[in-house]
Amino acid sequence: MRRLLLLLAPLFLTAAIPDRGIGLPLREVASLQGVRGNMLLGYGLVVGLKGTGDTIQSKFTIQSLANLMARQGISIPTTGVNVKNVASVIVTAELPAFGRPGQRVDVTVSSNGDSSSLAGGTLLMTPLQGPDGQVYVVAQGSLLVGGFSVATAGASNTKNHPTAGRIPEGGLIEREVGGNFNDRKVLRYSLLMEDFTTAVRVVKAINQELPSASARALDGRTVEVPVPSEFQGRIVELVARLENLPIELQSHARVVVNEKTGTVIMGSDVRIGAVSIVQAGLSISVTNTGQVSQPNPLSKGRTATTTTGEVKAQDEKVKSLTLEPGTTVGRLAEMLNNVGVTPRDLVAILQAMKDAGALNAELRVL
Repeated sequence: MRRLLLLLAPLFLTAAIPDRGIGLPLREVASLQGVRGNMLLGYGLVVGLKGTGDTIQSKFTIQSLANLMARQGISIPTTGVNVKNVASVIVTAELPAFGRPGQRVDVTVSSNGDSSSLAGGTLLMTPLQGPDGQVYVVAQGSLLVGGFSVATAGASNTKNHPTAGRIPEGGLIEREVGGNFNDRKVLRYSLLMEDFTTAVRVVKAINQELPSASARALDGRTVEVPVPSEFQGRIVELVARLENLPIELQSHARVVVNEKTGTVIMGSDVRIGAVSIVQAGLSISVTNTGQVSQPNPLSKGRTATTTTGEVKAQDEKVKSLTLEPGTTVGRLAEMLNNVGVTPRDLVAILQAMKDAGALNAELRVL
């Protein structure tokens, strides 16, 4: 059980600390809408496994193998087929923006049956489809698996995750996403972090660079840029000119804590108001000791075991700190660490400080 007491100093007012701007090029502040990758998915077979493939319990693997052989002109029954060197897999890839036929992409292969390992396997030709059902990539090749799984005589040893692997440049682009980038009439930039001040700064930077652009902010995340007449049909040149514009960012006072692991991530410039922290704790330990009860030789009794419990309670030393106005969270963490406060205690202290109004930052609890 732990008790936490926060005493706010009533005579001090927390002063607003101005944000320090950080200048970054526009390409690192915002992304251009429509310029993105597309997710692809396919189902295939991995062959050449050394007895680590799917078992007869995976009926879909047997059926898939029979269908594959039928397409090759070989008819086999689905009963009594042993597929220990074959595994059914799900294959995924991302079609990059502006990907053209003939280019290659990496693919990820994951077992969807009861295979114990894909190490040493080869993915057979697998078409990868987009959400529209069209085939954009065809994947095939030898897998790279960063792990292994071995078993013998009831014992097994597994390292990492052997039921998933990758094929570098194992996918060949067969179809490109339609659309001509240079035909655009309007560009829209999406800020990576929603902020109205940053959106206005992006608009000002673009309009200063190109007064004819008439850029405007649609909201705290989106900036719209009509394509000037002199750049019609030359959108690539326009984007190249805009993406290097320096943008001054708003720094955000934010503290992120993870209660499950006791992890605290904070900006060192997050400020704290005047506050006193007093923390006391009660440590309780329970010890169970086993004992054997041995009867007399002629008593016809039975030997039995009993357990006795011992409970100890001890008050821990009170820990106290007094912080001046403007103290950073980094300094607070250093001071609390010096007095022996654990990361989990620090999480509780920061939450209590936020509730008390002494932490002048956004507190996110994961």
